[in-house]
Amino acid sequence: MTGREVHPVVERRTCIGANGVQLVADGYGDQTQPAVLLLHGGGQTRRSWGGTAETLSAAGFYAVTADLRGHGESGWDPSGDYTLSAHMGDVERWCAQLGRPAIVGASLGGMAGLWTEGTRASDGVASAGSCLVLVDIAHRADADGVARIRAFMHGNPDGFASIDEAADAVAGYLPHRPRPADTTGLARNLRLGDDGRYRWHWDPRSMGDGPRRGIDADVFEAFARNLHLPVLLVRGGRSDILSLETAAEFLSLVPHAEFVDVGGAHHMVAGDENDAFSTAVVDFLTRVAGRPT
Repeated sequence: MTGREVHPVVERRTCIGANGVQLVADGYGDQTQPAVLLLHGGGQTRRSWGGTAETLSAAGFYAVTADLRGHGESGWDPSGDYTLSAHMGDVERWCAQLGRPAIVGASLGGMAGLWTEGTRASDGVASAGSCLVLVDIAHRADADGVARIRAFMHGNPDGFASIDEAADAVAGYLPHRPRPADTTGLARNLRLGDDGRYRWHWDPRSMGDGPRRGIDADVFEAFARNLHLPVLLVRGGRSDILSLETAAEFLSLVPHAEFVDVGGAHHMVAGDENDAFSTAVVDFLTRVAGRPT
């Protein structure tokens, strides 16, 4: 034994999603093990799942972290289609490629997962995934928390003069996290324009009025009621998006769902308390998604 930390093999994967958009992902570990599809939140990239993906791989799962359409290295929709129906097409194609993986979705990624499985259940179609983990999102969200996120997303439309300037903006948005001295990770979320300005690595059109535009909130409640696959709802203990009251409502709509409250975490649960979050997800998936060999 050398005591050296062992990292899983990571491979780049691609998939053609709705409207011909090329989607990019990283696969961690052994493809023969039960697959887990991890979908990040709006404005993030697949890199936000790195720690969780390594934990899942070490536990015997094949973790696939995907960039949502218009984010990271995935393509931008040619017609600016970032509706949940388009995200559903993407989720279904990943699930077909991976063979009914567990779906773990944070914020926007969770909405895409709920929309996908809720639509399929309402249509009497088998689930696309083996189970669903919703991370700090349910059938509705707190309006003040959503407004705070949108304000950050729409901020700095002209970009930043430097990566450090972007780091200052993130530190203001996430005051509970220490500002990192090393901005290498942040740099992956930025792209350098021809004008020498750094901008976030997402299609600005995807931030329009939000992916829920034109959707009656009651639809999400109906979708939740129709879910039959195993479900885990994870809440950040300090979340301003998912209140305990809303979590309780969701559990009444989905009585078979399990619930974990990660104390100390805000909306970006995996980033705030990765060890506690990953442990809860591994425990759930080990029981419901097929015990790894």
